[in-house]
Amino acid sequence: MTRTLYLFSSAAPPVFDIARVIEEAQAAGWDVCLGLTPTAARWLHASLDGLAALTGRPVRWDYRLPGDPDVWPTPDAVLVAPATFNTVNSCALGITDKWLVGVVAEGIGKGIPIAMMPCVNSAYTAHPQWERSIETLRASGVRLVYGEGGFVPNDPGQGDPSTYPWPAALEAVSDLL
Repeated sequence: MTRTLYLFSSAAPPVFDIARVIEEAQAAGWDVCLGLTPTAARWLHASLDGLAALTGRPVRWDYRLPGDPDVWPTPDAVLVAPATFNTVNSCALGITDKWLVGVVAEGIGKGIPIAMMPCVNSAYTAHPQWERSIETLRASGVRLVYGEGGFVPNDPGQGDPSTYPWPAALEAVSDLL
């Protein structure tokens, strides 16, 4: 039995490893549909056709037009990683100007299992909205892969994308099911 995973990524340096992450998720039995923020789509512009071929589905980053068919199957789970400061706060506040956030907001309401792993530096986490957003998402049933055993913020300018804990994110989304 194949499970469908919506893998949603924001524009943070770990997004450049997304092809490898898709392959790892597929090896674990997931049918992966890749969604990006508009900025992440710009970052990966040269790779979008290859990523679509890898998943067998179009890569999405924008709302479809009214009347257009939905080209993705219904998800069994959603993984949002890397999730930037903007994506985390937008999801918590329900600001759905971006398609990816709209799908997450609706998924929370539908009870779809959602895991989210941030990718932010410690200056962002010092902002007063950060902890409120984390608490809101957790209270909404979103599994945050944040802190011990997940993503731990670094000092500004000190991040190393190769240490982003993708295995913890994939494990968290599998655990949701």
